[in-house]
Amino acid sequence: QVQLVESGGGLVQSGGSLRLSCAASGSIFRIDDMGWYRQAPGKQRELVATITSGGRTNYADSVKGRFTISRDNAQNMVFLQMTSLKPEDTAVYYCNADIIRRGFYITSRYWGQGTQVTVSS
Repeated sequence: QVQLVESGGGLVQSGGSLRLSCAASGSIFRIDDMGWYRQAPGKQRELVATITSGGRTNYADSVKGRFTISRDNAQNMVFLQMTSLKPEDTAVYYCNADIIRRGFYITSRYWGQGTQVTVSS
């Protein structure tokens, strides 16, 4: 089995910063793309940022210049550094990873349980 566990969410004032972490564990052969999504109340889940195993990144327009995604391949972790936070960034943040499990030959997408980020005005 594979698990993704997020940490680092919380309550922060507008203009503040937070760093989210996500650790993948279990019977992992390889991790390809990793990413962060978010879902605000009453809205659909949306892409925040993704990063390939080689470090190529992609960001939603709404977070460009404020958020930075990074990863530690040796530790099977992905991070999201969030700065200049705005009330509209309030959401549950989910990490995901495209993982090939040991003994298998297909890639499956796994999701974490989510971590709440609340930005007060």
